Amino acid sequence: MTLLSKDSITNLKLKSLTPNKIYNVNCIQGMSEIPDKKIDLIVTDPPFAINFKATKANYNRTASRVMQGYNEIKPEDYYDFTFQWMSEAFRILKDSGSMYVFSGWNNLKDILMALDDVGFVTINHLIWKYQFGVVTKKKFVTSHYHCLYVCKNPKKRKFYPFSRFKKDSKNKEGRSLHYKDKEDVWEIKREYWTGDEKTPTKLPSEIIEKIMQYSSKRGDLVLDPFLGSGQVAVISKKNGRKFLGFEIVKEYYSFAKKRLDKNIYRIKK
Repeated sequence: MTLLSKDSITNLKLKSLTPNKIYNVNCIQGMSEIPDKKIDLIVTDPPFAINFKATKANYNRTASRVMQGYNEIKPEDYYDFTFQWMSEAFRILKDSGSMYVFSGWNNLKDILMALDDVGFVTINHLIWKYQFGVVTKKKFVTSHYHCLYVCKNPKKRKFYPFSRFKKDSKNKEGRSLHYKDKEDVWEIKREYWTGDEKTPTKLPSEIIEKIMQYSSKRGDLVLDPFLGSGQVAVISKKNGRKFLGFEIVKEYYSFAKKRLDKNIYRIKK
């Protein structure tokens, strides 16, 4: 993902932009083509703003199976970059809509500042706790990820509290299932696509489905400005949502499109 000047956005018009399609374009260019207040839900995992190595031999990745091309943002540019795409996201989000932004700890301050400066209202600061992090010797192990759940208009925001469990549903110990499911720490395992073609990062399907079930309904339009492997679009299609996505890296876009066109979740290398 790279920053675009206003002139470059104006000169790069898309021929058409319709639901249930993804586009190999910069997200700011893509969002500029969407009319005001058209999107019901945004779920996205922006670039990290770190020196990220796509084929680094961690998390059980095999370098030959990880696609190259990951675009990164310099730390000193990260706030401006974030403010720019979030401003477009705010414009196209419905008053009743919501946005979920994933972030590591290193660029969290820029994410939080940009959300406030653009005008988003923070509903929850969610923590995704996954099964393990990278072993460290001089600091504590990082084994979680942040997710900022925000909206445009808190009075009109839609939320479906019993979409996953009924109000009186209980577990074997007699505790409320829907209460546990709505706590702000989510323990969800990472997905490791051993032996499959993959991009260097992706959100697990379980966490995307959970977000969609609480903050959208069938037929709603879901956008991911940083599509990557296509997870949000693929899960949207599976769950009866309309989708839009933008991905600037040609290899990632082609991979996501293949998954959508063939209705395949995992692709063997």
